[in-house]
Amino acid sequence: MIYEHEIPQGSKLYFAKNAKIKREIEAVASDILYKEGFEEIITPFFSYHQHQSVDEKMLIRFSDVSNHIISLRADSTLDAVRIITRRLGRTTKQKKWFYIQPVFHYPSTEINQIGAEYIGGSDLKLCVNAVSNIFRHFDISPLLYISNVKIPKIVSEMLNIPLDIFANSQIEDILNTNETWLAKLATMQKVEEIDDAFDISPKPIREELVKLKLLADKISYDNTVIAPLFYSKMRYYDALFFSFICKNEILGSGGAYHFEGQESVGFGLYTDAIIETIIKTKEE
Repeated sequence: MIYEHEIPQGSKLYFAKNAKIKREIEAVASDILYKEGFEEIITPFFSYHQHQSVDEKMLIRFSDVSNHIISLRADSTLDAVRIITRRLGRTTKQKKWFYIQPVFHYPSTEINQIGAEYIGGSDLKLCVNAVSNIFRHFDISPLLYISNVKIPKIVSEMLNIPLDIFANSQIEDILNTNETWLAKLATMQKVEEIDDAFDISPKPIREELVKLKLLADKISYDNTVIAPLFYSKMRYYDALFFSFICKNEILGSGGAYHFEGQESVGFGLYTDAIIETIIKTKEE
């Protein structure tokens, strides 16, 4: 029996304090992103192409009037980029876009997000700075992890190590390879440690470490950790990657990716995790 006051498991209800904080987060993010030259886009809740960006098991699917399979939006990034480049491409030259909207995962999970894409952009520093400025407004300073998704992919191919080991942060399995350079990568945390690993790493790894160091040197954020072996399961982030984490809770992440034949950068913030962090910070 379902009572009249019940809402589906996984759906969201905001009221009083939480609703006020949610609106403030969205307003602050909007102001910061507008000042950085972004414009807002609100994409449809329904999509024909979500299977190209997320695991199909996550999709909530049904049929349209013509019996074509559509799904509720489960990820905003590639839908936004596809609409901008293919549908709006002839009517706008704008390359920086942001969105504030939920995504939906099977069977009934609602996830409120704030995201931004710089189509054709390659400077991930812009995204990191925008996110850190949003957090700074609310006096929260989560750990910033900077990674390069190509490094675990190269290691996986070189040493025949399953990518799941990196995705699940199974450090012991990585250290058991007895590769000195790999051990240094696995235990690395500070920017200056990149140079030590660079000298003993294979050439393909060195090339990606240079990119990681260049990004880290650009960013002026005190609470930073270098994590070269972190692997993101996102289908599209394929190079430099960052995530903001507070007490094992991911508040946001972003990175570089290739789509529609060009490199782009973007990020996503998880509104509910940020709300909880703000409330806990005020209570401490």
